Amino acid sequence: MRVVSFLHSVVLVCAMCVASPGIAQDRSEDATYPNKAVKVVVPYAPGGFPDTITRIVGQRLAETLGQQFIVENRGGAGGIAGSEAVARASPDGYTLLMASEGQIAINPAIYSKLPYDSIRDFTPISIVAISPLFLAVHASVPVKTFAELVALAKSKPGELTYGSSGTGSIHHITMEALKLALGLDIVHVPYKGSGQSVPALIGGQVSMSLAALPSLASHVKASRVRLLANNTAHRSPQARDVPTIAELGTPGFDYPATVGLLGPAGMSRGIVQKLYAEIVKAVNHPDTLQRFAAVGVDPVGGSPEAYAAGNSADLERYL
Repeated sequence: MRVVSFLHSVVLVCAMCVASPGIAQDRSEDATYPNKAVKVVVPYAPGGFPDTITRIVGQRLAETLGQQFIVENRGGAGGIAGSEAVARASPDGYTLLMASEGQIAINPAIYSKLPYDSIRDFTPISIVAISPLFLAVHASVPVKTFAELVALAKSKPGELTYGSSGTGSIHHITMEALKLALGLDIVHVPYKGSGQSVPALIGGQVSMSLAALPSLASHVKASRVRLLANNTAHRSPQARDVPTIAELGTPGFDYPATVGLLGPAGMSRGIVQKLYAEIVKAVNHPDTLQRFAAVGVDPVGGSPEAYAAGNSADLERYL
C-alpha cells in the first residue's frame, strides 16, 4: 500500500475530535485495557514477513502493556480465513489482525465475493512497517541499469521472465504495474512464496525478481545478481545507493509490502489510541530497529487515520 505522507498524518491526527469510521466512542473499560492476553491473527503461515513483524512488535507490546500478545497463524486462501475470523470477533481489542495489502486491497480486486468488507468490517489501528522490494536481475542478464533492462525487455518481448511469490502477491502486482506503465512484455513465473522465487532467481531459472534486501544481499556481494531499483516512493535506508522505480521515470510508483494492525469494526477510540501509541514506541525501540533491519523492514508507526486513508486509496487503486 502507499504510505500517507508524514505531514498528512499530522494533519489527520489533529482532527481527532472527529470519530473515524469503524471506531466507537470511548468506553470506561479503556483505562484497564489490556487486562488479559491479546490474540493477534496473522493470516499467513509462520515465518513470512507479516508473521516476523508481528512477533517482534508483539514482544515489545507485551513488555510495555503487561499482557501477552499471542500470535495465531491462520493461513490459506490469500488470508481470507484469518481476516474473516477477526472481522467476526468482538470489538473489545482482544482479537486483532496483522494484515498486508493483500487482505485490504488485493483480495477485493481478485475475488468477486469475500466474507468480509475490507473497509467497513475493520477498525484501522496503525501502519506498522513496510518492506521495500528490490528489483534484481540474474548476472546472466546483460544489463547494469534499470534503463538498460527496460530497453532489453522492449527489444525482446516475451523472452525475459520474472519470478514472484505467487499470483496476487505484492511481487506479482508490482511487476504487472511496471509492465503496464512501461509497455513491457515479461513473462510471469509464480512460485509458492519467496522461499522458492529467490532461489529460482539465484539459479537463473528466471531473469529477474523482486525480493527483500536480506535475501539478496549475499548474492549481490557474490555477483550472482544485480540490484537495479526498489519499488517504494523513497530510497530505502537499507540501500540508499539503489534508486527507486519512481525516480527512474515512473512518477508515483509505490508498491511496498506493508503490514498494519486492524481490529473488528466498532473498537473504542480509547483502545485504538492506546495501541497506536504503544506501536509507535515499539517500532522505534532500538532493539526493534535492529531486528527490522536484519529482515529488510522499515518502521512506520502510522496513525489510525493515515492507515484508514491509505487503505481506501489502495482499494480504489487496485479495483
